[in-house]
Amino acid sequence: MLERGEKAPGFTLRDLDGKEVLLSDFRGKWVVVYFYPKDNTSGCTKEACDFTELLPKFKDMGAVVIGISPDSTESHKRFAEKHGLKIILLSDPEKEVLKAYGAWGKKKNYGREYEGVIRSTYLLDPEGRVAWVWKNVRVRTKKKGKEIRHADQVREKLAELKEGADSK
Repeated sequence: MLERGEKAPGFTLRDLDGKEVLLSDFRGKWVVVYFYPKDNTSGCTKEACDFTELLPKFKDMGAVVIGISPDSTESHKRFAEKHGLKIILLSDPEKEVLKAYGAWGKKKNYGREYEGVIRSTYLLDPEGRVAWVWKNVRVRTKKKGKEIRHADQVREKLAELKEGADSK
């Protein structure tokens, strides 16, 4: 896993239309990069819909939201169309970017160990450095009976970091 302050590894991946997208295309902006296991599964759908719902707020703060999974560009296209997603979805079938960000590795489920996507989110600053990291993300959690969405946590952290950066 990358740590705060480290330079984020650059990448070139294809979006749902097959167009190449480079991380460097977003230099000068805040970038939310989140890694998720699979299109059209319940947790991944909730996460993508939550980020899409909050996208106008992220844009108002000068940020873009990128979701990356090993799924194909065709799968991403169907996923986006089915759920009205507006975020950038990128395909990493070779898992090179997933591995570079520490989002691919050993997982355990019901006592069985296997390799897979470790749900994680990186907030990158306008210079391309890791500003914040969420590891082993839970899309939604309950705290004192209230549901907390991961996308809201990311938006709040971005507002906090941006405010700190703007006051310098």
